[in-house]
Parts: sequence; structure tokens; C-alpha cells
Amino acid sequence: MSVVDDVRSRRFGTAGLVAVAAVGVAAIATVAFGVPLGRIVTPGYVARSIQLAAPITLAAIGGLYAEKSGVFNIGLEGFMIFGAFFAAAGTYFVGVDGAVGAWAGIVISVVLTTVLTVLFAVLLIRYKANQIVAGLGVWFVGLGFAPFTASIIWGSRNSPRMPGIGRLTIPGLSEIPYLGRIVFDQSPLVWLTALLVLASWAFLYRTRYGYWIQAAGENPEALDTAGIDVNHVRYATVIFSGAMAGLGGAVLLAHSSSFIGTGQTMVDNRGWLGIVAYLFGNYNPLGAAAAALLFGGVDMLQGQLQTLNINVSPKLLGLLPYVVVLVVLTGWGKTRVPSSVGEPYESED
Repeated sequence: MSVVDDVRSRRFGTAGLVAVAAVGVAAIATVAFGVPLGRIVTPGYVARSIQLAAPITLAAIGGLYAEKSGVFNIGLEGFMIFGAFFAAAGTYFVGVDGAVGAWAGIVISVVLTTVLTVLFAVLLIRYKANQIVAGLGVWFVGLGFAPFTASIIWGSRNSPRMPGIGRLTIPGLSEIPYLGRIVFDQSPLVWLTALLVLASWAFLYRTRYGYWIQAAGENPEALDTAGIDVNHVRYATVIFSGAMAGLGGAVLLAHSSSFIGTGQTMVDNRGWLGIVAYLFGNYNPLGAAAAALLFGGVDMLQGQLQTLNINVSPKLLGLLPYVVVLVVLTGWGKTRVPSSVGEPYESED
């Protein structure tokens, strides 16, 4: 069985494992705190968890595309920071109130982050820079640039409140018990994320271009022999990964309404969680999205427990996603890294 066939045969397995893990986490919370499951997993909790999962999902999809082609973009956290900051600054300078201003900020963010990623891709592919060092460099630059520039623009590391996107409510359907609040009274950015997940899955596993991406990471020599420029494929995926991470940062900003530049910034390790999500999802967009949803649910769990007057250390809950991943991957052991990740490629021509 080929590598692609093997991935196809298991592409829904990871989503199932994530569902089992989510049920396990919910059961543990129910038993540990003596609270009925229905009081924890409310429609509002699930809807908010999906919103928190959206930025992680977008970064994960971008990262898995780059790594599928043979390039490890460890700079996802940095690109998300740039994305969140550019979205806030773009919205601020456009000066348009309401959703129009927010959407303008998102577009500006994606464009500027894409430009930065082009430079990053050239550094990695043409000049063969160390991918780990370069990725960490993007993160460190983002941690310094965004708060510093925010201080210049707004006089503070944190921006003022920006216009939000709001929710997309479908009359009638939004009244459906439980499901209506989750699906039909939701942020349009969640719908956009869902569409991108499905499109990225179909592109990767149902088009010849997707097979080129997989071949670039598994057997670049064979792809080169077939007349496809391996480095062109890698350029495309790395640029896409940065654009998606930037979009993830912009979505995070749109859902939060203001940029926070203190500490680890408002991104707060979500880029790193994106890497964990696609590893957990075995480089499959559907599995990565399911893993991101688990992380979003755990992230939201702290606030949900506080509404029930149950105090749990945020640091303890923050470790929970990683513990779940380690336990599941140790027991399942199916994640397979593309064989040519991190290896620069030079054509023999």
C-alpha cells in the first residue's frame, strides 16, 4: 500500500480519536467536579469553543501543507502574531466602523502576512536557511515587533477596541434547540474556517496538485523526474502556510476585538497548538480541525467552570491538551512525518 493510500484509509480515524478524547475529557470533568455534563457542555460553551478553535485550525492547515511538501514552518506562532497585529492596525487606519472595517482589517492582514511569508520562503528554499532557526526567528521578531509598533500607534501594547464581525444568524434555523445556537447563530469566520478545511482536504487528496504536494515531501526526486519543479511546489505551500497563519491571527483579533501585546501576546501559543493539531491529525485537514476543536474546548473549559463557581488552575487546564495528545499518540502511534521534511532540494538539471 502506498503512503497516500495509507493516509486515505485512515483519514477519518483521527477525528474519531479526537471525539473519544473529547468525551473522555468531558467525563473526567463531570466526575471530578460533580457537575452534570449538560451544565458544562451548553450550546454557548460549544459555540464559543468552535470560535476559539478556528484560529488554531487555520494555522494547522497552513502548517500541514508546508510540512507535507517538505518544509517545516515552525514560525506559525510568529505569523499569527503578525496577522493579529496587522488586522488591528489595518482596521484602525481604515477607520470604518462596523463589520466592513473588520473585514478590511482581515484582508489587509492576510496581504501583509503573505508578503512577509514570501521573504521567509525565499530564505528557506533559495538560501537553504535552517528551518528551525528561521521559524524561531519569525516568532521572536513577531514578539518584539507587534508590541513595539502597537506602542507607537496607540501609546500602549494593547490596541483600543476594534469593530467586530458579529454573528451570522439564520432566522428559523437559529431557533432549533441546542444545534441552532451552535451552527446557525455563529460567527461567519467560523463558517469560513469550515469551508477552508473542506476545500484544503479536497485539494490535498482529490487533485493532482495535492498529490504533487505530497510527493514533494515524500519523494521529491520522483516529482522532479515527472517534470514538476519541487521548489515551486514548496514555495506555494510555505506562502500558503504563512497566509493561513496570518488569517488565523486576524480571526483571533476579530473575535477578541482588540490586540493584546503583553506577555506572549494574544496569540498565546495558539500557533504552537496548530503544529500539535496537525501532528495529532496525522497531516489531515479534517483531523487537524477536530484536534483544534478539542483544544478550543479545553481553552473554554476554564471560563465555563468559573461560571459554575469551580476554580481550577488555568496552567493545569492549559497542559490538558498536550497530555491528551501524548496519551493518544502513545497508544495509537500512527503519525508519520513526511520523509523529506527539512531537506533542501536541488534539481539535477
